[in-house]
Amino acid sequence: QLQLVESGGGSVQPGGSLRLSCAVSGSTLDGYVIGWFREAPRKEREGVSCIQDSNGATFYKDFAKGRFTISRDSAKNVVYLQMDSLKPEDTAVYSCAAGSLFHTLANLYAYWGQGTQVTVSS
Repeated sequence: QLQLVESGGGSVQPGGSLRLSCAVSGSTLDGYVIGWFREAPRKEREGVSCIQDSNGATFYKDFAKGRFTISRDSAKNVVYLQMDSLKPEDTAVYSCAAGSLFHTLANLYAYWGQGTQVTVSS
């Protein structure tokens, strides 16, 4: 059974940065796609970015392009989401998930972490 645990959330001022981590256990990252998702109050969960471990391919939703960077350390079984130039509208619970298809549709991911809160406010 794959388990995912997020960390690195917190409160930051607009323009600040945070690095989220997704630690995976129960299996290596090999063969999996790891995605980051977020859910803001009164909004539906949306995909942010994903990375395919086998070839390092990445995908970003438009709002994340140029500000967020996804990466992985396969030796440590950890996937990161570096978030820069944060805006108040980035405030949400961020979760990572593992799946087998290279996409950011939440229903394609079988394994989920509990999430970590990110708050961007002055």
